Amino acid sequence: MPTRWGVFQTIGFERETPDGSRRVETALALLLGDLTEGAPLLRIHSQCFTGEVLGSLRCDCGEQLEIAMRAIAEEGRGLVIYERQEGRGIGLMAKLQAYALQDEGLDTVEANHALGFEADYRDFGLSAAILHELGVGRVRLLTNNPGKARALRDAGIEVVAQVACEAAPNPHSLDYLRAKKEKMGHALALGLTETGGAATIEVAHLPAGAAWFAADAEHLL
Repeated sequence: MPTRWGVFQTIGFERETPDGSRRVETALALLLGDLTEGAPLLRIHSQCFTGEVLGSLRCDCGEQLEIAMRAIAEEGRGLVIYERQEGRGIGLMAKLQAYALQDEGLDTVEANHALGFEADYRDFGLSAAILHELGVGRVRLLTNNPGKARALRDAGIEVVAQVACEAAPNPHSLDYLRAKKEKMGHALALGLTETGGAATIEVAHLPAGAAWFAADAEHLL
Protein backbone atom coordinates (compact mmCIF):
# COMPACT_ATOMS: atom_id res chain seq x y z
CA MET A 1 0.00 0.00 0.00
CA PRO A 2 1.57 3.33 -1.01
CA THR A 3 1.60 5.94 1.76
CA ARG A 4 3.17 9.36 2.30
CA TRP A 5 6.03 7.58 4.05
CA GLY A 6 6.63 4.70 1.63
CA VAL A 7 5.10 1.50 0.29
CA PHE A 8 4.05 -0.86 3.08
CA GLN A 9 2.96 -4.48 2.80
CA THR A 10 -0.54 -4.73 4.27
CA ILE A 11 -1.91 -7.87 5.95
CA GLY A 12 -5.31 -8.23 7.62
CA PHE A 13 -5.84 -10.49 10.63
CA GLU A 14 -8.98 -11.62 12.43
CA ARG A 15 -9.89 -14.10 15.13
CA GLU A 16 -12.69 -14.90 17.52
CA THR A 17 -12.16 -13.30 20.89
CA PRO A 18 -10.98 -15.77 23.55
CA ASP A 19 -13.78 -14.78 25.97
CA GLY A 20 -16.28 -17.20 24.40
CA SER A 21 -18.53 -14.46 23.02
CA ARG A 22 -17.76 -15.49 19.41
CA ARG A 23 -17.15 -11.83 18.63
CA VAL A 24 -14.57 -11.37 15.86
CA GLU A 25 -11.71 -8.92 16.41
CA THR A 26 -9.66 -7.59 13.51
CA ALA A 27 -6.36 -5.79 13.04
CA LEU A 28 -4.24 -4.56 10.16
CA ALA A 29 -0.46 -5.02 10.02
CA LEU A 30 1.61 -2.60 7.93
CA LEU A 31 5.08 -4.02 7.26
CA LEU A 32 8.19 -2.37 5.85
CA GLY A 33 11.53 -4.02 5.13
CA ASP A 34 13.15 -7.09 6.68
CA LEU A 35 11.70 -7.85 10.11
CA THR A 36 13.66 -11.05 10.72
CA GLU A 37 16.93 -9.53 11.93
CA GLY A 38 17.41 -7.73 15.22
CA ALA A 39 14.56 -5.83 16.83
CA PRO A 40 12.45 -3.79 14.38
CA LEU A 41 10.44 -0.75 15.37
CA LEU A 42 6.85 -1.61 16.26
CA ARG A 43 3.86 0.62 16.84
CA ILE A 44 0.66 -0.93 18.19
CA HIS A 45 -1.91 1.72 17.39
CA SER A 46 -5.54 1.82 18.46
CA GLN A 47 -8.11 3.23 16.06
CA CYS A 48 -9.15 6.82 16.78
CA PHE A 49 -11.90 7.96 14.42
CA THR A 50 -12.26 11.36 16.07
CA GLY A 51 -8.56 12.18 15.98
CA GLU A 52 -7.41 10.49 12.77
CA VAL A 53 -10.43 11.16 10.53
CA LEU A 54 -12.15 14.21 12.01
CA GLY A 55 -8.98 15.97 13.19
CA SER A 56 -10.04 16.31 16.84
CA LEU A 57 -7.53 18.20 18.98
CA ARG A 58 -8.63 16.47 22.19
CA CYS A 59 -6.04 13.71 21.76
CA ASP A 60 -2.66 13.03 20.17
CA CYS A 61 -3.59 9.81 18.33
CA GLY A 62 -3.33 11.02 14.75
CA GLU A 63 0.02 12.68 15.39
CA GLN A 64 1.34 9.58 17.12
CA LEU A 65 0.48 7.43 14.10
CA GLU A 66 2.26 9.86 11.78
CA ILE A 67 5.33 9.97 14.04
CA ALA A 68 5.49 6.17 14.08
CA MET A 69 5.05 5.80 10.31
CA ARG A 70 7.75 8.38 9.65
CA ALA A 71 10.17 6.80 12.15
CA ILE A 72 9.72 3.36 10.57
CA ALA A 73 10.13 4.77 7.06
CA GLU A 74 13.30 6.65 8.02
CA GLU A 75 14.78 3.45 9.45
CA GLY A 76 13.68 1.44 6.41
CA ARG A 77 12.00 -1.35 8.36
CA GLY A 78 9.41 -1.92 11.05
CA LEU A 79 5.70 -2.47 11.42
CA VAL A 80 2.49 -0.90 12.61
CA ILE A 81 -0.32 -3.05 13.99
CA TYR A 82 -3.56 -1.06 13.73
CA GLU A 83 -6.15 -2.35 16.19
CA ARG A 84 -9.87 -1.56 16.20
CA GLN A 85 -9.99 -0.49 19.86
CA GLU A 86 -11.54 2.97 19.74
CA GLY A 87 -11.40 5.02 22.92
CA ARG A 88 -8.90 2.75 24.70
CA GLY A 89 -11.25 -0.14 24.04
CA ILE A 90 -14.62 1.27 25.13
CA GLY A 91 -15.92 2.02 21.61
CA LEU A 92 -16.97 5.19 19.82
CA MET A 93 -20.34 5.77 21.51
CA ALA A 94 -18.94 5.34 25.02
CA LYS A 95 -16.00 7.53 24.05
CA LEU A 96 -18.41 10.34 23.13
CA GLN A 97 -20.13 9.87 26.49
CA ALA A 98 -16.74 10.12 28.16
CA TYR A 99 -16.09 13.35 26.27
CA ALA A 100 -19.34 14.77 27.63
CA LEU A 101 -18.26 13.89 31.17
CA GLN A 102 -14.90 15.52 30.57
CA ASP A 103 -16.70 18.68 29.48
CA GLU A 104 -18.35 18.61 32.93
CA GLY A 105 -14.95 18.51 34.68
CA LEU A 106 -13.91 14.84 34.90
CA ASP A 107 -10.58 13.77 33.45
CA THR A 108 -10.22 10.91 30.97
CA VAL A 109 -9.64 8.29 33.67
CA GLU A 110 -12.48 9.51 35.91
CA ALA A 111 -14.85 9.58 32.92
CA ASN A 112 -14.08 5.94 32.08
CA HIS A 113 -14.68 4.91 35.67
CA ALA A 114 -17.97 6.85 35.79
CA LEU A 115 -19.14 4.83 32.77
CA GLY A 116 -18.14 1.55 34.41
CA PHE A 117 -14.93 0.96 32.44
CA GLU A 118 -11.32 0.55 33.46
CA ALA A 119 -8.97 3.42 32.63
CA ASP A 120 -7.63 1.33 29.75
CA TYR A 121 -10.04 -1.34 28.52
CA ARG A 122 -7.84 -2.66 25.70
CA ASP A 123 -6.46 -6.13 25.18
CA PHE A 124 -3.25 -6.59 23.19
CA GLY A 125 -3.52 -10.36 22.78
CA LEU A 126 -4.27 -10.11 19.06
CA SER A 127 -1.23 -7.91 18.48
CA ALA A 128 0.97 -10.42 20.27
CA ALA A 129 -0.52 -13.26 18.22
CA ILE A 130 0.20 -11.33 15.02
CA LEU A 131 3.84 -10.87 16.02
CA HIS A 132 4.18 -14.60 16.71
CA GLU A 133 2.55 -15.37 13.35
CA LEU A 134 5.02 -13.07 11.59
CA GLY A 135 7.98 -14.57 13.43
CA VAL A 136 8.85 -11.30 15.19
CA GLY A 137 10.08 -12.13 18.68
CA ARG A 138 12.06 -8.98 19.55
CA VAL A 139 10.91 -5.38 19.07
CA ARG A 140 11.62 -1.79 19.90
CA LEU A 141 8.18 -0.57 20.89
CA LEU A 142 7.02 2.88 19.80
CA THR A 143 4.78 3.89 22.70
CA ASN A 144 4.41 6.18 25.68
CA ASN A 145 2.45 3.47 27.48
CA PRO A 146 4.42 1.00 29.64
CA GLY A 147 1.33 -1.21 29.81
CA LYS A 148 1.81 -2.19 26.17
CA ALA A 149 5.37 -3.30 26.87
CA ARG A 150 4.21 -5.40 29.82
CA ALA A 151 1.45 -7.00 27.74
CA LEU A 152 3.89 -8.02 25.02
CA ARG A 153 6.41 -9.39 27.49
CA ASP A 154 3.68 -11.40 29.19
CA ALA A 155 2.87 -12.86 25.75
CA GLY A 156 6.46 -13.91 25.11
CA ILE A 157 7.64 -10.97 22.98
CA GLU A 158 10.95 -9.41 24.02
CA VAL A 159 10.72 -5.61 24.22
CA VAL A 160 14.33 -4.52 24.07
CA ALA A 161 13.51 -0.80 24.22
CA GLN A 162 10.53 1.49 24.64
CA VAL A 163 10.69 4.31 22.12
CA ALA A 164 8.27 7.09 22.97
CA CYS A 165 6.76 9.22 20.21
CA GLU A 166 5.25 12.28 21.81
CA ALA A 167 3.29 15.00 20.08
CA ALA A 168 3.41 18.45 21.59
CA PRO A 169 0.28 19.16 23.65
CA ASN A 170 -2.22 21.80 22.61
CA PRO A 171 -4.71 23.68 24.82
CA HIS A 172 -7.40 21.07 24.08
CA SER A 173 -5.25 17.99 24.78
CA LEU A 174 -3.08 19.09 27.71
CA ASP A 175 -5.43 17.96 30.51
CA TYR A 176 -6.00 14.62 28.75
CA LEU A 177 -2.27 14.00 28.38
CA ARG A 178 -1.56 15.12 31.94
CA ALA A 179 -4.08 12.59 33.28
CA LYS A 180 -2.44 9.83 31.22
CA LYS A 181 0.96 10.79 32.61
CA GLU A 182 -0.08 11.20 36.26
CA LYS A 183 -2.75 8.48 36.56
CA MET A 184 -1.75 5.90 33.96
CA GLY A 185 2.04 6.16 34.12
CA HIS A 186 2.60 7.21 30.52
CA ALA A 187 6.11 8.48 29.75
CA LEU A 188 5.26 12.00 28.64
CA ALA A 189 7.28 15.20 28.86
CA LEU A 190 4.25 17.41 28.10
CA GLY A 191 6.37 19.92 26.23
CA LEU A 192 9.14 19.97 28.85
CA THR A 193 12.64 18.50 28.62
CA GLU A 194 12.89 15.64 31.09
CA THR A 195 15.91 13.61 32.16
CA GLY A 196 16.03 11.01 34.85
CA GLY A 197 18.66 8.74 36.36
CA ALA A 198 21.16 7.36 33.88
CA ALA A 199 18.73 7.25 30.97
CA THR A 200 20.00 8.75 27.74
CA ILE A 201 17.33 10.60 25.80
CA GLU A 202 17.68 11.34 22.11
CA VAL A 203 15.46 13.59 20.03
CA ALA A 204 15.01 12.61 16.38
CA HIS A 205 14.08 14.96 13.53
CA LEU A 206 10.31 14.69 13.19
CA PRO A 207 7.48 16.92 11.98
CA ALA A 208 7.05 20.31 13.62
CA GLY A 209 5.29 20.04 16.96
CA ALA A 210 6.42 16.47 17.61
CA ALA A 211 9.28 14.92 19.53
CA TRP A 212 10.53 11.36 19.44
CA PHE A 213 12.33 10.26 22.58
CA ALA A 214 14.30 7.03 22.77
CA ALA A 215 15.52 5.53 26.01
CA ASP A 216 16.48 2.15 27.31
CA ALA A 217 13.33 0.30 28.39
CA GLU A 218 14.73 -0.49 31.82
CA HIS A 219 14.68 3.19 32.68
CA LEU A 220 11.08 3.65 31.54
CA LEU A 221 9.29 0.67 33.05
